[in-house]
Parts: sequence; structure tokens; C-alpha cells
Amino acid sequence: MSEQNDCAVVKLTPSEISRVHSEIVSFIWGIADDCLRDVYVRGKYRDVILVMFYLTPSPNNAKAAELFDKNIFSVTRQLRYSQDASKLALDMCIFINGLPVITMELKNQLTKQNTDDAVAQYMADCDPHETLFSFKRCMVHFAVDDATIQFCTKLAKKDSWFLPFNKGYNDGAGNPPNPDGLMTDYLWKDILTKRKLARIIENYAQVVTDVDPDTGKKTVKQIFPRYHQLDCVESLLGDVSQNGIGKRYLIQHSAGSGKSNSIAWLAHQLITLERFGRPMIDSVIVVTDRRILDKQIRDTIKQFMQVRNTVVWAERSGELSQAITEGKRIIVTTIEKFPYALPKLGEEHKGRKFAIIIDEAHSGQSGKNSAEMNLALSGLASDDDMDNEDKINAMMEGRKLLTNASYFAFTATPKNKTLETFGTPFEDGGETKFRPFHVYTMKQAIQEGFILDVLAHYTTIDSYYKLMKTVEDDPMFDKKRAQKKLRSFVEGNSFTIGKKAGIIVDHFHEQVIAKGKIGGQARAMVVTASIPRCIEYYYAINKELAKRHSPYKIIVAFSGEHRYNGQEPAVTSAELNGFPDGKIPKMFKQDPYRILVVADMFQTGFDEPLLHTMYVDKVLAGINAVQTLSRLNRAYPGKLDTFVLDFANKPEDIQRAFEPYYRTTILSSQTDPNKLYDLVAAMDEYQVFNDDDVRTVVDLFLGGAERDRLDPVLDACTVLYKQLEIDDQIEFKSAAKAFVRTYGFLGAILPYGNADWERLSIFLNLLIPKLPSPREDDLSEGILEAVDLESYRNEARESIAIKLADEDAEIDPVPTGNGAHIDVPEMDPLSVILSDFNDLFGNIDWNDADNVRRQILEIPAMVSRDEKYQNAMRNSDEQSARMESDRALLQVILDIMGDNIELFKQYQDNPSFKKWLSDLVFNLTYNREGKPYEPPEQTKD
Repeated sequence: MSEQNDCAVVKLTPSEISRVHSEIVSFIWGIADDCLRDVYVRGKYRDVILVMFYLTPSPNNAKAAELFDKNIFSVTRQLRYSQDASKLALDMCIFINGLPVITMELKNQLTKQNTDDAVAQYMADCDPHETLFSFKRCMVHFAVDDATIQFCTKLAKKDSWFLPFNKGYNDGAGNPPNPDGLMTDYLWKDILTKRKLARIIENYAQVVTDVDPDTGKKTVKQIFPRYHQLDCVESLLGDVSQNGIGKRYLIQHSAGSGKSNSIAWLAHQLITLERFGRPMIDSVIVVTDRRILDKQIRDTIKQFMQVRNTVVWAERSGELSQAITEGKRIIVTTIEKFPYALPKLGEEHKGRKFAIIIDEAHSGQSGKNSAEMNLALSGLASDDDMDNEDKINAMMEGRKLLTNASYFAFTATPKNKTLETFGTPFEDGGETKFRPFHVYTMKQAIQEGFILDVLAHYTTIDSYYKLMKTVEDDPMFDKKRAQKKLRSFVEGNSFTIGKKAGIIVDHFHEQVIAKGKIGGQARAMVVTASIPRCIEYYYAINKELAKRHSPYKIIVAFSGEHRYNGQEPAVTSAELNGFPDGKIPKMFKQDPYRILVVADMFQTGFDEPLLHTMYVDKVLAGINAVQTLSRLNRAYPGKLDTFVLDFANKPEDIQRAFEPYYRTTILSSQTDPNKLYDLVAAMDEYQVFNDDDVRTVVDLFLGGAERDRLDPVLDACTVLYKQLEIDDQIEFKSAAKAFVRTYGFLGAILPYGNADWERLSIFLNLLIPKLPSPREDDLSEGILEAVDLESYRNEARESIAIKLADEDAEIDPVPTGNGAHIDVPEMDPLSVILSDFNDLFGNIDWNDADNVRRQILEIPAMVSRDEKYQNAMRNSDEQSARMESDRALLQVILDIMGDNIELFKQYQDNPSFKKWLSDLVFNLTYNREGKPYEPPEQTKD
């Protein structure tokens, strides 16, 4: 048939009909290789236009609606598909215009069969060599029962990868009870309706070709949206269509949710929205974070676009300003480019409508860059004729979120600022709270198998060490600061890092490689606390690998140039690795590289499914802990678990970091703008500046004055600040910083502006850097020169599963107080500090502490009754007596081994404990003229 409604009759033989059908189907999916869909799904056969499918009509387009109605959606039950004599049949197949698009296997739990049985049937019976099940022939294959649904886009026998297609229930897997029917009836009542299915075909289902830039090798994969992706994008589009431009949306989607695809589907459909025959949105701006792989989102969007040149990657600020002023439909960029593009923007876009999609909202939309972006898009940036009052008003407007833009913020870990800025407000008990517009939780992602639970196998390593005094005197130090320095000294010591490197290499070979994790492909990451420690680990792990004659190598990743142990020349990670940092992700996939040692780099945004084990030697907290450990959670065929070995954190601290993001994250209340008045009053109390100072400095600054005109006023204020008492300096500077921080946030969301606050914010931003922090003498200086490491050992605790509270979490709003103070030094002698430190980090966590304590109290008396020891005390010198004491102690330990193997093991394996017990026994028993030692009466019980 020809384009539109004209028909051309073509007579074909039966063999030609078969060939045409094959060519038509190949053609349909061939289109998907290049673009989403054309105006019609069509092609030429013998110079005849073939129309396979008419797309969904736009509003008020009667002709398109008439054509769409010509599509024939049909269902066939018990479809026989096998060409052999087995007469295998499929429960259901959906056709559009005679072409198969969806297959189904249906099960009923009342007959003791479920989706798992349907999946097994697909794997066993549906041979991908059969025409119906060959790759790219059908769009999707569904396994369905009365409670759950699974789907697969590529049947490959036992290697077929079926994924859940469920709504989710109680923020987890499965489907909610349905008062109107089966729990899975949404599949045919919603998803498989004609309009919805057509939209999926046109806008979501896709064949994507990835090309390796180095080898040119192509990898083809077929994409079908997961339920939460489809529901999220459709809900957002529906809300924008109904409510227009200007709203804010927060999407809390867990890692592993397929965020790049969700953003791509949203972006390319936002530009198609129309109202009254005109586009609702002129340009979609996708703002990514430089720290993540922004290229992934850019390429994903391009693969979904019908016309690829509608997507512009603004790599430089000039390209960004040009793309905005030219009204490009989709612009992908980073937030940092807006300040540089600002001076180059004109006013021609002032009346345009924007959609701003923010990837990783907590880092991609904050502070000055966000205000610059809003100011740029508002069209207020290019008027050089503004007076200072106009500029103040423009800056206030620049802080505000645009009314001519809708914001779509994606994140897995929303902070309080993010929730209040982009979340949906609701009332609860008279309090205004905020929640995400759409949620796909970490809990659901784990239960559905899209990500793995990184807390399921968590092992902490306790470090026990003893420091000794290396100076004769007993100087005084600040105890709190000294403890921190001592801990850092021990954990960063070459000897201790060498010990931990040995544990890491042994564990990796014996628990990861030997057990064939991820089919023998598993990788590991070592997270270090600093670049010097990272480099130390690099050499230590290399040494341990060489000891084992290991076939594997490590990669190190850190930024900049650094000296190893002060040696020249400085080294970079690229020099140590032998290839550029940009190639680290690619090289890490290839043997012999199996272990990646990092300092900050690759702790966020690094997506490597083969990463199985993480060795943590860095204190982690809050979102940083979640993002770092989540590098492990990517699902992969054959990846059944993950493992964390942690030298630096306690399980309860990791639990506290993860719990706010396990289910829906809610902001408990909104920030009170009246707190700004309190902060202004707190600053006014110290009279460091006055209103004239603020106005003078701000007017000079906005007028482009040089430093020599600004500094005299600021310096005069600084002099007044320095005359304050130390505590008052702390109060003033803390209040000033709190004002700048809080106003910078509230200025974006308050419905009104305050010119005085805007001026004060500008003034304080200029003044604060000039205010010296109250000097705190470091009364722990020199302690590291007075100590040395006497003993060190590690002990692994039992692997545990860290359980998270199964409830929505509320987080507090942005703090508006200052809360700053100076710690009063707690001075102690070095000997006391070392004793406390050794008690804190050298104690042994006994399983049967009471029994051990009882026997330790009895041991001196048992040793003192040894005849040879008694004779040595009477007739020999102290050194000989000590030798006999140690011999007798060993015999006692062996005698009581049957009663307390734990005590024996510590004596044998722990040098510091052995020395302590030996000293204790000798000090209590020596010089008693050979008489047996008797413990004091009060300790006998």
C-alpha cells in the first residue's frame, strides 16, 4: 500500500509473501536501530511504500486519528509456533497489523503455578532459533500470573534475563492487593490498551547499538521500560500537560533504577507536548554532574531521538549560550558552564518555556551556579543599563526558581535542601512536609533484583595496637586532639598498611577468586582516606601480590601529583598505572587488572557491574557512605552477592547512613525564614558593621569598583571584629556564615524577595573571607615525635547483615543556627594519653569476659606456686627469675587451655596481650621471698 490511503495492488507468490513478511519485520526493527520511529513506520518494497503502523494522533488532528484507528490490534491464544512435530504452543501472542509484538505465558497460583514456572517454560521450550522468539522479532515476552509479572526482551534459553514488571507494594517488590480484581490486571487494563501500547512502541521500546570507540565492536540490546520507569515518565508528562509549566518535581529513584533511560524518555517526550497546537516547551536542558558519566546520558538521549540533531551537547560555555539563544530542542550540559555563558546571552529567549532536568539533584542544583542558570534563562542577564537597584532585583529573581521553567530533579539520596526545593508539599498534623513526586526505593530495587544489597555481607576489622613512649619525661598534651593524631598515625603507618594489604590480598584470592564470584570475573575496590595512604596501599598491595605470585594487577586512582614518602619526583596515578586516568574504567574491565585503589576518585558515579568486593579504610558518613558502598550494587548475570571488609567504620554508623534512603525520604518540616531575622539580630549585637557599610560596599561592588575602593570599608569592619572576645568572634562569624548559607537556599523558594537580605548576602560574602578564625593553639603538637608503635594486630568480626528500618524516613530541615564553639583543651600527661589510647584500641573483645577475668585473677597465684620459680626468686637475680616466671606462666596457660581456649589463643597469637599478662604476673609475684602470691580478699569472688 502507498503512503496515506492510496493503494497499489501488488500480486505476490506464496514464497514472495513469506520473504516480504520477513523483510518487513526486519525493516521495522531496522528503523529502531537508527531512530525512534518516523512519521510512519514504513519502508519501500519494489518501489511500493509499506505502512506497518500509524502513530498515535496529536490533539485535534482528525486525519491522524482516523489513520490510527485503522491499526488492527489482535490477540491469539494457544499459538503454535514450532516448525517441528512437537506442536508446542504459546499461551498468548499480541499482534499489530498482523505482526507479532508481545508473547505471554500465563500461570495461575490456584493451580500451584506462578511466574517462575512461566519463566522456566520460556527458557526450556522457547528456542531463540524459532522465528517468533528470535532476537528483535518481538518487543517483549511476559511471564504472568495472578500476583506478579516478569518480562524479558531477549530469549536465550537458560541465559534469558527476566526482570520484574510490578507496581511495587509497601515500597518493596510485588503488587498491592486489588479490590477490583487480580493484582496483575493493570497489564491488560492499562499497559496493553491500544493508546498506551502504541505510546510504548513509539516512545519507549527501542533497539540500541553500542559501539566500542577503541575496537569498533557493536553490541546490540533491546530495551523495554520497566514498570516504574514507564509510570514515572507518564505521570510527569501527564502532570505537565494538565498543570502547565512552572512546577517542580523530585524523583527519588534508587541506584540501578535505569535513570539514564528515564531521563532520555522524559526529555524527548517533553519537547513533543503541545497545547492549543503550539509546543508547551521550547527547550529541554539536561543538567548533569561532571563527576558522573554525563556522556552516558547524552548518548542515551541521542539514541531515542527521531532527529538526532535536535540533541546538542554544550561542551563549552559558548556552545551553551548559542544553543539557548538558538532555541535548540534538547541541550545537555553541566551546571558549571552557566556563569561563563551568562554574559553572552541575549534577550530573544526571554519569553521561552524551559524544562530543566537535573541529574543527581543534590549536587547539580545549588549555590551560585544555580542562581546564574536561573538568571540566564530568565532573560535578565544582558542589560548593561540597569542601576544598582535594578541589579539587586535581578539578582533576587536570579535566585528564584524560574516561573517559565519546570524542574525535574532526579536523585537516589535527596538532602533536606533538595526535598524542600523540588519536593511536593503536604500537610501532616499542622506541619508542612515535603516528599518526592515519584519514588522507586532502594528496598524495591533490592527485592526486585535490580541492585544487590551491599549490606548483606558486611565484615568489620577491629584494629588493636599499643603505642609506647619514646621520651623520658612525661609532657602534657591536649587529649582529644592527641587521640585523633595517634589514630591517624597508626592507621597510616607503613607497617599497619602493609598488614591490611596482606589481609586484602589474601581475602581477595581466597574468598573472591577461589569461590568464583561473578563467574570468576569479580573485581574489588580499596577505598582509602587520603592520597598518601592511597599511594602507600598501591605499593603494599603490589608487594603482597608479588609474594603470592598472583596473576592479577592493581590500578590506582588519585588526582594531581604527589610525592611518595617525600621522594622526588612527584608521581601521578597515570604514571604508576602506565595509562591515562581516562582509561581506568575500560582497563579495569580487562585482565589482569582486578583491584582498584582509590582516593576520592570513583567513589561516586562509577558504574562497574563486575565490582563485587570493597575494602574500606576511610571513615564514611551520610550520603558519602551510601554513594561509596553503592558502587557495589549493580546487578549482573551471575552476580549473586557482594562483600564489604571495613577497617574504619562501625556497623551502626553505616546503618545510620543508609536508613534515610532505604524507603521514601520525607522532609519533616519547612525552613522557617524568620530565622534569618534572628541571625541578623545576632550579628547586629556585635556592631561589626552598619547599614551604611553594607550599602556602600554593595553599591561599589555592583558598579564594578576595584579592590582599593572596596577594601577600606571591609578592612575597617575586620578591625572591629578582631577587637571582640574570642567567644564573640565565634558567635558573629558563625551567624554570618549561617545567614549566607540559609539565604542562599531560601532565596530560591520564597515567593517574595527582600532587597535588604540580598544586599546583606552580597556584603557578607565579601566580608567573611577577611575575618580570621579565632586561633586555637594546637596543644597536641609534637606528640607523634614522642611515641612509637609497639604492637599492632587486626581481628575480623563475624560477617553480618546490616538490617535497615522498614519505614519511611524523615530528615530535618536545613539548620539555621550557628552552633560553633571552641573546644576547651583537656590536658593530660603523655603516659595517661597512651594508657587511655591503648585501653581504647588495644582491648580484646572477649566472648566470655567473666570467665577470662576470673582465670586471669587466679593465674598469678598459680605461677607463684611453681617450685622452680620460687627457687629462682630466693637464689637468682631478677632476670633469671623473670625467665622462670614466663616459663611457669606458659605451663599454667597450657594447663587451663581446656577450660579457656580463648585465653590460650590470645596468649599465643597476640604479642601485646602476652606481654601485658607476663608483666602483670611477674610484678605481682616477684620479691615475695619465695612465698606464694595470694590475691586480695576482695578479688577472690
